[in-house]
Amino acid sequence: MPDTAHRAPKPLRAAIIYDFDGTLARGNLQEHSFIPDLGIDHDVFWKDVKRLAKTSDADEILVYMQQMIERSRKLGKAVTRERLREHGATPSFFDGVESWFPRLDSFASDQGLDLDHYVVSSGTEEMIEGCSIYPHFKRVFASRFIYNEKGEAVWPAVAVNYTNKTQFLFRINKGIENVWDTQAINRWMRAEERPLPFERMIFIGDGDTDIPSMKMVTDQGGTAVAVLDPDRWNDPLKVSHIHLLIAEDRVNYVAPADYLPGSQLDVIVKGALQRIALRAGLPIAS
Repeated sequence: MPDTAHRAPKPLRAAIIYDFDGTLARGNLQEHSFIPDLGIDHDVFWKDVKRLAKTSDADEILVYMQQMIERSRKLGKAVTRERLREHGATPSFFDGVESWFPRLDSFASDQGLDLDHYVVSSGTEEMIEGCSIYPHFKRVFASRFIYNEKGEAVWPAVAVNYTNKTQFLFRINKGIENVWDTQAINRWMRAEERPLPFERMIFIGDGDTDIPSMKMVTDQGGTAVAVLDPDRWNDPLKVSHIHLLIAEDRVNYVAPADYLPGSQLDVIVKGALQRIALRAGLPIAS
């Protein structure tokens, strides 16, 4: 019989789940080139989206996706998957983002953890696919389009807003890697049978659309970190918003969106990973 006495234990699975726009990259991906390519200022575009959402009593995410299609069509520029990927290829990442994933994977491995990275975002999935960091994600759950036989976007396939973001955390929790399967997401499953317990999740986000997800993760024993663009750290409105997130127990930690080694965020996330390992009875490595 094979000698299994000294076989190394299987790494314990953990995950970091990120919002994208404003969390990993500055601003919204659409603002860098897609909206300017429509010949409109991005502030005007978003104001129009809010106005249309209010007058139509509609979801803002569905409205912005409809406006992307409609405004492009009027200019004779069909929205295609390839075009969206091209517009998403050059985001303004926060410092350290592009080296963050292999560094965190290595650190987690030293703690006996097998670390996965997910995105749950109201932004455009096809644009995220065009980014250099896309291969690091096990799965991206974000807003995306349905395409016709010509490859042109005709309708939203998925619209991720602030309330339905939490369903994707349950999909990750239960090991469901698709959007369409409503039976699986609603099927009862014992907590100990779920592939990724909430207490082994770290959620990193920046905006109002992340608040329900942050609160749910913290209530279930996981860790939530709110990040803020370092250039806006002295913005009174942004800082006041951060104060409320702390006061209302929505998050565990707050840090500048600085992903460089030794940054405040780096220290917080590594500490959270070590806490996951300690709770599981694993020996932690320094």
